[in-house]
Amino acid sequence: MTLLADPEAPAPVEENHRPSTAKRLFGLLLPYRGKLVVIGLLAVVSIGLNLLGPLLLGRATDLIVTGLVSRSLPAGATEEEILARLREQGEDTLANVISTVDVVPGQGVDFPALGQLLMVILGLYVIGSLSMLVQGRIVTNIVQHAVYRLREEIDAKLTRLPLAYFDRNPRGEVLSRVSNDVDNLQRTVQLSIGQMLTSLVSVVGVLAIMLVISVELAVLVLVCVPIALVLAAYISKRAMPKFAQQWQSTGALNAHVEEMYSGHALITAFGRQEQAVREFAEHNEIMYRSSFSAQAISGLIGPATRFITDLNYVLVAVVGALRVASGSVSIGDVQAFIQYSGMFSRPIIDVANFSGQLQSGIASARRVFELLDEPEQPPAPAEPATVSPVRGHVEFSHVCFRYVPEKPLIDDLSLTATPGQLVAIVGPTGAGKTTLGNLLLRFYDLDGGRILLDGTDITTMTREDLRSAIGLVSQDTWLFEGTIAENIAYGKPGATREEIIAAAQAMCVDRFVRALPHGYDTVLDEEHGGLSAGERQLITLARAFLAQPAILLLDEATSSIDTRTEVLIQQAMASLRAGRTSFVIAHRLSTIRNADLIVVMDQGAVVERGTHEELMAANGFYARLYSA
Repeated sequence: MTLLADPEAPAPVEENHRPSTAKRLFGLLLPYRGKLVVIGLLAVVSIGLNLLGPLLLGRATDLIVTGLVSRSLPAGATEEEILARLREQGEDTLANVISTVDVVPGQGVDFPALGQLLMVILGLYVIGSLSMLVQGRIVTNIVQHAVYRLREEIDAKLTRLPLAYFDRNPRGEVLSRVSNDVDNLQRTVQLSIGQMLTSLVSVVGVLAIMLVISVELAVLVLVCVPIALVLAAYISKRAMPKFAQQWQSTGALNAHVEEMYSGHALITAFGRQEQAVREFAEHNEIMYRSSFSAQAISGLIGPATRFITDLNYVLVAVVGALRVASGSVSIGDVQAFIQYSGMFSRPIIDVANFSGQLQSGIASARRVFELLDEPEQPPAPAEPATVSPVRGHVEFSHVCFRYVPEKPLIDDLSLTATPGQLVAIVGPTGAGKTTLGNLLLRFYDLDGGRILLDGTDITTMTREDLRSAIGLVSQDTWLFEGTIAENIAYGKPGATREEIIAAAQAMCVDRFVRALPHGYDTVLDEEHGGLSAGERQLITLARAFLAQPAILLLDEATSSIDTRTEVLIQQAMASLRAGRTSFVIAHRLSTIRNADLIVVMDQGAVVERGTHEELMAANGFYARLYSA
C-alpha cells in the first residue's frame, strides 16, 4: 500500500526561540510586500482626498456666510468701516465673526464659485471611494492567497506528524484548528490590513490638518486620546485569556460532536443518548461561559472609548464656538474642525471595537501555530538506502518500544521472517501484536534495536519506499468518499478497469458489487453506501491484492467476514502470498493453523514460536489460547 510521502522539513523551532504570534502573522504577509506598498499608497490617496472634503466644505460654508453677511451690509462701505460701526454699537461678537471672512458689502452669495467648489468636493469623494474599492480588492486577494498557503502548510504538516500526535489529540480538536481557527484567523487578518492601515493614515492626516486649523483645539483633542487608548488596552488585556478559553472549548465541543456522530449507532444501541446529551450540554455550557465572558469584556471597549471621544466632541464644539466669538477662527473652520474631530475619533473607536476580533484572532493563531510547531517524525536520511527488488526478508533484532516512557511494552524482541513465509502473530489483547505492525511501517520509531528489510535498516530508507513495499489491511476498514472502483484502485494508482475487477473477483467483492444499481461506480458516502462491515473489509482486501506488495500485513483483516467467505479468501490469498512475506495478526486461531510460523506474544514479549502442531504438542500458552 502506497502511503503519503514523508516530505523533508526543517526541525521544529525551540520554544525559547519562536517568534511572537504577531510576528508570525505578519510573516504570512511578507511575500506580498509589493502589494502591501500599493495598498498603503491607495490608502494615502483615498484618505487624503476624503480628508480634504471637510476642509473644502468649510470653505463652502464660509462662502455662504460671507455672501449672506455681505448682502445685508450697505454697498459702497469698506469692511473696516462696517467693523468700526459695529463696535461703536456694542456688537463686538458680530464684528469678530465678520472679521474672520472676506465680506464685500452689497454682494450676495457667489454661486458660480460655490458650485465649482462643490463639484471639486464631489470629484474628490468619487476618486477616494474608487481608491478604497481597489484597495479592498487587493487586500482580499492578499489575505486569500496567504490563508491558502497557510492551509497548504498545515496539510503538509499533518503528513509529517507522528502517529503519536493523533493518538493523544481527538480528531475533532485537530479539525477545529484546521477549519474554525484558520477561518477566524483569516477574518482577523482581513480586517487588520484594512482597519489598521486605514486608521493609521487617517489619524496622521487628520491630526496634521487639525494642527493647521487650530493648535489649541488640536491639543484639546490629543489630551483625550491617551485616556481612550489606556482604557482600551486595559480591557483588551482582561479579554485575551477569555478568548483563548473560548477557542479551546470550541475544539473540545467539536471533538465531542465528531465522536458522538461517528459512534451514533453504538450510542443508540446502548441507550446512552441522554448521557451524550448531558456531556454535550456540559461542553456547550463551558463554551457559552467562555464566549460570553470574552465578548462581554471586549464589548466594553467600544462604549468606554466612545464616551471619551463624545466628551471630547462636546468640548471641541464649546471651545470652538468661543473661538469664533472671539474672532480667532471662522465658522467654516470650526465646522471643518468638528468634522475632523469626529474623523480623528472614529478610527480610535473602530480599532477599539476591532480589538475583540483581534484578540480572538490571536488566540486562534496561537492554536494554529501550536499545531505547526509540533515535533515532527524524524526526516528521511540525506542519502537514503534503497532495496530493489524487495525480497521480503524481515528481521526484528532486539526491538524495544514503549508508548509511554515509564511503561515498557516491547522489550528485547527478536523475530525473523523469510521471503514467502506466512508468519502469524497471536496473543491476548494488549500483548503488542498490532504494535509490531506499526513499528514495521514506521508509524512509530523504535526506542532500541533494529528492524531490517533484506538486511537494510528501515530507518535508513525513506518512509515512502518502505511503505510502498508493504500492503496493509487493518482491523479498522478505511474507505474514502468516492466510487468502489476508486477505493480499490487506491492501492495502485493508474490501475486499469480490468485489474480492478480482477482484484475484486479474487477477494469476493465482485459478487456483491454486481448487485448494486451502479456496480463499481457506486459512490460511497460517509455511511459507506449501506455496505456491511464485512463488505467494506473485502474492499480493503481487494485494494491490498491489487497493489501486489512484497510484504503483506493483515491485522485482523477477516474479523468481519463470514466463515465461508473467509475460506474463499484464504484460497485467493494463498496465491497472492506465493513468494511474499506475510504477517497475519489474528484472534481467531482457527484461521492461522496453516501458518509457517506462529509467534505467540504476551505483555510485549515472544513467549512461544513454532508451527500449530509444535505449539499444541508443547501444551503451553498457545495451547491454552487455542482451547479457550
